[in-house]
Amino acid sequence: MLGFLLRLLPFWVREPLLIAVGSVLGVRIMYLAVRDHDRVAAGLGVVFLVFTAIRVHAVIRALRARRNPSPTASVDGAAVDAAAQAQAQAATGPRPRPDTPKKKEEHNAWGQAFAAVAVFGTLAAALWVAPRFMPSDDNAPQPASCSGGTHEELPKAYKDTPRPVTGEELCKALNRPDLAKLLGTPEETATTASSTNNTAPLTDGKVAQPEAEVAFDTYTVNVSATYNELSTDQYVKLMKFGDEKDIKTLTVLGRPAVLSSDHTMKLEINLGSGGSGGPVEQGPLARTLSVALDRNDRGGYCDITVWSTSGALPNDSVLLNIAEKVLPRIPERPAR
Repeated sequence: MLGFLLRLLPFWVREPLLIAVGSVLGVRIMYLAVRDHDRVAAGLGVVFLVFTAIRVHAVIRALRARRNPSPTASVDGAAVDAAAQAQAQAATGPRPRPDTPKKKEEHNAWGQAFAAVAVFGTLAAALWVAPRFMPSDDNAPQPASCSGGTHEELPKAYKDTPRPVTGEELCKALNRPDLAKLLGTPEETATTASSTNNTAPLTDGKVAQPEAEVAFDTYTVNVSATYNELSTDQYVKLMKFGDEKDIKTLTVLGRPAVLSSDHTMKLEINLGSGGSGGPVEQGPLARTLSVALDRNDRGGYCDITVWSTSGALPNDSVLLNIAEKVLPRIPERPAR
């Protein structure tokens, strides 16, 4: 049916149309073949380009035939005919040139050809650009997003704390599009993203401690903010009494900070008969960067912790880069 309709079109409409469609499809298929290293697609693209080249050659031959028609008489005969035509014009007066309809027909054919090329060129451009703006139908995993559901009522500690950050706000600050790149694994996507509005343990619910966590296949990142009265200097002294290792003090964005290492906890739960769980064991090593909540270190800190199930840890520069992106999203603790 399509071939029959194409044969009904005039030559100067049909041929430019075939050239436009063939060139667009050929170039597009060749681009996809080179990108995907597909030999079959490359062969198909070559077929379209060869077909287009043949149509271009046919159009060029037709144009040459229009511009240079073959002579039908000898030079002498042409001279005699010219003289006779001049005498006839002198007797009867000038008459319209016989090639005027031919020129009009040629102009109309060119106009139709350019119109067809413009229309189908626009359609081809729309088909080319549309995949970039239309939603993809592939099955690629989408990165996890922070929960945007109903907000639970915050504990009383958050109401008693000036300008505290919530767990959801921490999650949005942490779950950045470039977080995987900051971790050194740009090809990974976040598998889970969660947040809580907890209070610090052993404080009888009086100290707000929001928390957020984003997990990848390689690393897991946890960010928490503790709104207590503990300064960084006091926090460092407290670390030395614990099991923290590789303690290193530094300054991050003008705030006192400290790097430390400690093991996570590993808990196994058996959902079989009896529902008993195993003992709490020592988990993989984690690296933590603790930064004061304000430049004057009036108390409180933000912990940024990274660990992996394999026990491998990124460089400390990774923690510093994450802190430089996350900390500006956490309001500094105001003076009391």
